[in-house]
Parts: sequence; C-alpha cells; structure tokens
Amino acid sequence: MPWTAADVADQTNKVFVITGANSGLGLEATKVLAQKGATVVMACRTVEKAEAVAAPIREGARQARLEVMALDLSSLDSVARFADALASRFPRVDVLMNNAGVMALPYRKTADGFEMQFGTNHLGHYALTARVLPLLEANGRARVVSVSSMAHRMGAIRFDDLQWEKSYSKWPAYGQSKLANLLFTYELERWLRANGKSTIAVAAHPGYSSTNLQAVGPQMEQSSVGSFFMKLGNSLVAQSAERGALPQVYAAVHPDVKGGQYIGPDGFMELSGFPKVVDSNPASKDEAVAKRLWEVSAQLTRVAFAA
Repeated sequence: MPWTAADVADQTNKVFVITGANSGLGLEATKVLAQKGATVVMACRTVEKAEAVAAPIREGARQARLEVMALDLSSLDSVARFADALASRFPRVDVLMNNAGVMALPYRKTADGFEMQFGTNHLGHYALTARVLPLLEANGRARVVSVSSMAHRMGAIRFDDLQWEKSYSKWPAYGQSKLANLLFTYELERWLRANGKSTIAVAAHPGYSSTNLQAVGPQMEQSSVGSFFMKLGNSLVAQSAERGALPQVYAAVHPDVKGGQYIGPDGFMELSGFPKVVDSNPASKDEAVAKRLWEVSAQLTRVAFAA
C-alpha cells in the first residue's frame, strides 16, 4: 500500500523546524505535521506571510503549536540570529527540515556576496544545520532532512567559480545547488557517525510538483513566455504540492528511515508518486568532492560543526 499523510504517527511533543514553511512543499509538510500534534517552527523570510497561512492551520489543528520565526537563508547574520532565538525558546529539536529554496533566478547575490541559489539553497542551510545541531543532539534521535531535486543530475560543483562570477547560467547554477544539498547530506551523515552523534542526515526530493517555486524566476525576468511554460508544465505534468511534500515528511518521521538515505516518489522517472527510497547520481556520492565542499562551506560561512 502507498504511504500517505494518513500513515504519519502522532507527533505530539515533537519539535520540527521547517525552513520556507509559508508556501509550497514546506507549507504542506507543516499542515501534515500540525494535524498530527507536532510543534512546528515555521522559519520564514517574511513573518507576515507565514502568520497569514499559519492562522487557518491553527484553526484546523487546535492541538498543534505553530511558531513563526524570521529566517533569511541568504543572510548569514539572519541565520545566526535565528539559531540563537531558537535555542532561547526550545531546549531541543527533533527534526530540522532544510526545505526552503530558490530556483533558476536571474543572477543575484546574497547579503554575503554569494550567488543566490548556491548561497540560499546550500550555504544558508549548511550554516543553519551547524548552528542547530546542539538542539538536535539534545533530542537523542533527531534528524536533518535536506530537500534536493532531480535537477541534481545536471549539476556540477564548480570549485573554480562557485559564485558564477565568470559566467552565469541559471539552470546549471540551480543544479549545482541541488547537487550540493546531496553531497552535504551524505558528508554530514559520515561526519555524524565519525563523531559519535545520535542525529541522522537524510535527503528527499519532491519529483515534479506544482509550487510557486517555478514562477519566481520568470516573474523576476518579466518573461511572459517563461511564465507560460512553467504554468503549462505544472498543469500537464506536475503532481500537487501536497503529494510532493510526502517524501520529505516520510524522511522526517518514518521509523524505518536510515541515515544517508534519499527519499523520492515511486512513479515513472520519479516525477510523481508515493515515497520510497531512491538513488542519486554518481557525482553526489563522490566523497572527495563532498569533503572539499564541506571544507569550502566552512570557510565561506565561517561556521564549523562542533565535534
């Protein structure tokens, strides 16, 4: 039988931190977990937008506790402030869901000078995970779930130009950031085991799911053609965001999930379907590249994992 949201066990007394929880996959994951009694910290760039969508969730799941907190992953200062505020409000965290992301944007830089997709999708989450790890370890059996994409297969880590300053192409840049999510997950799992930690690292991807993620790039470029094709793809091919969020929820709560696994849809070419353990490409499993990326990420963010 396919695994659905109905199979999620009671999550009362568990604390989930979900980045980008105000829309798309993050919002759908928040809804599922809230309905199961979880405390969900909605870590979002715009607090007002998050509060607006949190209100009906609270109304429909009165047993749940939703906490909206400001987090801008494109700013390392914001990441640090969020982690400090989180630690002041919660003694432990059960699951950190690194969900937020941007896709195929015209060239932009973060507040710290990083290419926006790499800086937000990877470096921001790297720094966040390192800072939140003490709260995860306080749990004793916590999980870090990082959301990657099928687009990791078109990615490569360009160590000679990580910030795309020599030349920029939005889709390869997105692929690099999503490949980085997987390399980080696998290296984090190795680091956790080597350092005797109890937390596990898992990755997930949503297949092709209809969210507002696809619309942002064309809107920024003011491209009516791009917007048309994104809408067409969402209507003809994509599964719902509700279905697309299931792999990351599965990765977060299923009792059989193991560190280092990758969860995705079980349908044709993993475009849609119900959660199962899937495989990633050989580039994502290159341990030398993963180790180098880990070291470079620590240097760029000035944040290190404490053994």
